[in-house]
Amino acid sequence: MVTTRAAVTAREVAETVTDPELPMLTLADLGVLREVGETADGVTVSITPTYSGCPAMDTMRDDLVHALQRAGFERVEVRTVLHPPWSTDWITERGRRRLAEAGIAPPGAAPQRGDGPVPVQLLPPRRRVSCPHCGAADTEAVSEFGPTACKALRRCPACAEPFEHVKEI
Repeated sequence: MVTTRAAVTAREVAETVTDPELPMLTLADLGVLREVGETADGVTVSITPTYSGCPAMDTMRDDLVHALQRAGFERVEVRTVLHPPWSTDWITERGRRRLAEAGIAPPGAAPQRGDGPVPVQLLPPRRRVSCPHCGAADTEAVSEFGPTACKALRRCPACAEPFEHVKEI
């Protein structure tokens, strides 16, 4: 079967692919879509995992390949880039807004890494996270572990609603 490539760039197509765990965000909004290059030989896409061992990477890769092939780009290679490591600071403003609209508290500023090792904290960090439902500033942690490793569970005493919070990385 011969496919005809649409009049869109590979980057435009790649920027429409959504995250499998946070479907209200595109991979571009999440900041994991790094580079998209087009050559006569095909398309090369570079993505960065949100954390080491992220189980969504295979799905992200497959979704990118399928979207690009449907748009007429026959040869697609998806590369994983680990340096620099992904940071929640890479989530776009639009992505942060979409998280809040979906009832998920977006992350605050990520801790500064520097060039050395990341210090290990044995106690959960104290965070001031506003409720995405009512805006109350004083919410409480329920669990540092949510449905995915990058999210925590919280509750708002003001409106009594539980919600997820994307942890600062």
